[in-house]
Amino acid sequence: MHQALYRKYRPTVFSDVHGQEHITSILQNEAKNNAVSHAYLFSGSRGTGKTTCAKILAKSVNCLDLQNGNPCGKCESCLAIDNGTTTDVIEMDAATNTGVDYIRDLRDNVMYTPSMLKKRVYIIDEAHMLSDSAFNALLKTIEEPPEHVLFIFATTEQHKIPATIISRCQRFEFRRISLDSLVSRLSYIAKAENISITPDALRAIAKVAQGGMRDAISLMELCAGAHGEITLEYVNRVLGTSSFEKMASVANSVAKKDYSALFSYVNEIVTSSKDILVFFQDLTSFYRDMMVYTSFNDAKFLELSEGESELIASVASQFNMATLIYHASLLDSAYASMMKNPMNKRLIAEITLMKMCEPKLSDDKDALLSRLSSLEDKLRLISGGAQISLSQGKEAEGEEKSAANEPKSAPSEKPQAKAQESAPSKPQVAQPSAQPAKARPQANDFVDIDGWDDVSAKVCELKPMIASFFTRAFAKRRKSDSKIYIYTDNTVACKMLNDNKGIIHQAILLCEIEVGTPNDIIIYTNKQDTREKSGLEEF
Repeated sequence: MHQALYRKYRPTVFSDVHGQEHITSILQNEAKNNAVSHAYLFSGSRGTGKTTCAKILAKSVNCLDLQNGNPCGKCESCLAIDNGTTTDVIEMDAATNTGVDYIRDLRDNVMYTPSMLKKRVYIIDEAHMLSDSAFNALLKTIEEPPEHVLFIFATTEQHKIPATIISRCQRFEFRRISLDSLVSRLSYIAKAENISITPDALRAIAKVAQGGMRDAISLMELCAGAHGEITLEYVNRVLGTSSFEKMASVANSVAKKDYSALFSYVNEIVTSSKDILVFFQDLTSFYRDMMVYTSFNDAKFLELSEGESELIASVASQFNMATLIYHASLLDSAYASMMKNPMNKRLIAEITLMKMCEPKLSDDKDALLSRLSSLEDKLRLISGGAQISLSQGKEAEGEEKSAANEPKSAPSEKPQAKAQESAPSKPQVAQPSAQPAKARPQANDFVDIDGWDDVSAKVCELKPMIASFFTRAFAKRRKSDSKIYIYTDNTVACKMLNDNKGIIHQAILLCEIEVGTPNDIIIYTNKQDTREKSGLEEF
């Protein structure tokens, strides 16, 4: 008879539980030292190991041959609990037994000693579903139970448990299991079950599971039903999700206001087996990743591969933070509207994507903030360019005036020059050049640039991809001209910054620092040929 994989591979000892080491280590140590409490409260999202740890703890307190706090799994007590042939471990579903009468019967039976095991264990799942009167009936029993009784409450909503119950229990909060732990466990199960699956498909399944081990194993078993190699494309097709690259394409289309592409995406989802709700969930998650990356200019808070990190940096550079927040709020509101009006999903989706392209279509606060932020950047850019043009115009005008005020040569000088030409020639002596050779700029020719930290911050905002290269470099300017010299520590950084000189020029203008054209920004390294070419010494 076939058994579901999540049941087949359910951990039987504490050391097999993934992602909850902060809990299993304590429970294992308490069982080892015979210091188990009389009541426990396990809380956390679904599929994180609450019921599994409850069953392992029930076996540990009754095991006849405890192995370093873990049940042996071979003694009479462990086998009886695993096979469900003992009446001393009672699992009850509070969702179907919410009434006070059931709890009163439980309270009356508590007084009887176990018939087979050392302790009688009550595992109450979905404990938050019990009524207030049922909780009140349990208060005294939980506070002072008989020595042979152990209560374990499991819940996904701890806030619904009365404080009087919580205070009488030892509490453990189960965390969402990390992506790496999920992938590791799925890989182990796939190898044991001879399931052929690619690493990208494993990560996609683990992401959809959102920290739940049971969900992850069930989804992999679903995808394995075709009995072929499980690829990323197949996972997206079976689960109805969209690839990371697809979400990046949608965001790029929003940035470029490509309505044709956006309507094509929606039409593709409607005509396929995918759900627009799932599509909007994936898009909201992508915008969340962009907001986090834009805030920290780092992907350490995101569970992304190297390629995904580069892609998120490229797309995020097209938006400012105010726009990202506005788009995320639109997606969230659209998702809520779709839940209320499932018949109008397509219309809501298309209107939302149009609003994301044109903030002026909406008059709410987030849309106005997005428009103001974009307008401020444009005004700074225009203002910086106008100031530079004005200063260059003044310099040119000054040169014209000085040329006009120079005294003209006297007419008598010309005949004198002719007389000198007619005189016999004399041996000519080499005269020094009227214009001395251009001196190589020295270290004391350079001065610091006020507000350069603001330039670094603006470059990181406009182009996060070059943030690490730019922040490691430093810049100065010459006293004699308006050029800016940026010194980098390696040729790779020099190439990256030179390729993005337009972005750096824009950031300098936005920070209201005087500069000419992008060609007036000189970026170089400590290589000899670069120094000689630019005529620069070390700063």
